[in-house]
Amino acid sequence: LWQDTFFGLDVVQQQLLIGSAVALAAGGILAYVMQRRNKARSIPLGEGWWGAGEKTLSEDHTIYPFSVKTSDEEIKDLHRRIDSFRFSDPLEDCGFNYGFNSTYLKKVVSYWRNEFDWKKQVAMLNKYSHFRTKIEGLDVHFIHVRQAVRGDQKVLPLMLVHGWPGSFYEFYKILPLLTQSQDGVAFEVVIPSIPGYGFSEAPYKQGFNSLAVARIFLTLMERLGFSQFYVQGGDWGSLITTNMAQMKPDCVKGLHLNMCMSTRGFKVLLSLIIGPYLPFLVGFSREDVRRLFPFFEKNVWEVLRESGYLHIQATKPDTAGCGLNDSPVGLAAYILEKFSTWTKKTNRDLVDGGLERKFSLDDLLTNVMIYWTTGSIVSSMRFYKENFKTNPESRIDAKTGIFVPTGLAAFPQELMHCPKSWAQIRYRNICSYTFMPAGGHFAAFEEPRLLADDIFQFVKKVEKL
Repeated sequence: LWQDTFFGLDVVQQQLLIGSAVALAAGGILAYVMQRRNKARSIPLGEGWWGAGEKTLSEDHTIYPFSVKTSDEEIKDLHRRIDSFRFSDPLEDCGFNYGFNSTYLKKVVSYWRNEFDWKKQVAMLNKYSHFRTKIEGLDVHFIHVRQAVRGDQKVLPLMLVHGWPGSFYEFYKILPLLTQSQDGVAFEVVIPSIPGYGFSEAPYKQGFNSLAVARIFLTLMERLGFSQFYVQGGDWGSLITTNMAQMKPDCVKGLHLNMCMSTRGFKVLLSLIIGPYLPFLVGFSREDVRRLFPFFEKNVWEVLRESGYLHIQATKPDTAGCGLNDSPVGLAAYILEKFSTWTKKTNRDLVDGGLERKFSLDDLLTNVMIYWTTGSIVSSMRFYKENFKTNPESRIDAKTGIFVPTGLAAFPQELMHCPKSWAQIRYRNICSYTFMPAGGHFAAFEEPRLLADDIFQFVKKVEKL
């Protein structure tokens, strides 16, 4: 019990905690006053043009059908490059602690070269309707899935947004769960590819950040005829959908996230001091304490171990991208390592990275092939550079609250845990916060049923069903 923990401390520690609690209360009052003074409830929409050359006087708003294609030449080139790859020997007993273990990589590559059927996977990708349309000078790819309405069934529009190194394919397992009616509610689902990822055209101009993507995706939903809709995202998708909710809060009926980054500040600092001993004072549950502490081990050192890629991509993405865009095996190792450690951190200690415990090689390699065949790894990596060119906390979206109804699904193996009390600093209208029982960073890919159920329960709360 917290009483035992508190009274077990020495007098100095007790006084420090009591003083911190008083300071927290004072800080809370100050934060409330400042929040009341900050009346901004939205951010400017802005404008942009990301196509090649000068901006055209008019833009074609037509939505064109699109299908994924391949050729024998494309597959032959892939096989030729795979066959010429030079493997290095791994260190003994290192698992995935040094990155993708080359012993297991040989197995993955052998399957890719001799058993993986890309033509079959292309047919599978095309089972849903794909489209492209020109927005701000770029061809934007998306999937649009809608089921026939039956009786009094309520069908609500929902956009799902991926991150890196994922793609629209992450949502293929959750799609049929969302479009099927649950208690009279079903979704009409739109899944775009972030420009520069997969089949969406890459920007030609510098400065293409999450705010630009949010505006483009709002334009897409408007072009599809939706005046109000729900949005859902993880990784970059969580920031993009958050920006959408900030730009047009009247259009975004609800925002559901499976990743939420905490903000810094007085409240967060004090809760780290008090939280392990008197969690109820700072709004922590027992599960929050279990996931957060020891804080430096779980949220500082752990992030440092897993964020080397981020520093490269946020500074010199084109340099590292040269090798990845030229070597399919190098690309697979770079991408699939994330699907190992971001799914479960202890996978680092396994020689196979635990990859096939959650995913099939067909699914993993299909996502890699979307990057390979479109040559989009470099442009996808540049998205980090564009979003970290300046301090993200000084941007207008970081200084503006989110007031639309918000649902948060906190998966236990996510890279960083964000307690509800921290999330409420920015997200001012949290209707649902769920400690998910299993799953990591790629929620829709790993645990489609759990994520779908949480989306449904959140939307039902917002709709008051």
